[in-house]
Amino acid sequence: MAYRRESNQTNQGSKRYNIIIKSKDYKRICRFCIRKIDNIDYKDVDILKRYITEKSKIAPRRMTKCCAQHQRKLTTAIKRARNIALLPFAT
Repeated sequence: MAYRRESNQTNQGSKRYNIIIKSKDYKRICRFCIRKIDNIDYKDVDILKRYITEKSKIAPRRMTKCCAQHQRKLTTAIKRARNIALLPFAT
């Protein structure tokens, strides 16, 4: 999330002068929604590799920046690709 800092005291040298306030000045942009992709193909390994971490875990939504619908489809596509050995279970 984006944070905005406001000063609480006039003394900038103290450690407690910043208060963090959450602000919603951002918009999550789903890459699949922009390209109008409805179905994510499990055979498209190049696309699926972008959404896997170095330890072969499925990246969370806050990292992939996908909407909930496409994150679910992405997860099932990755799991199907793992079952037929297109993607590794672990590295």
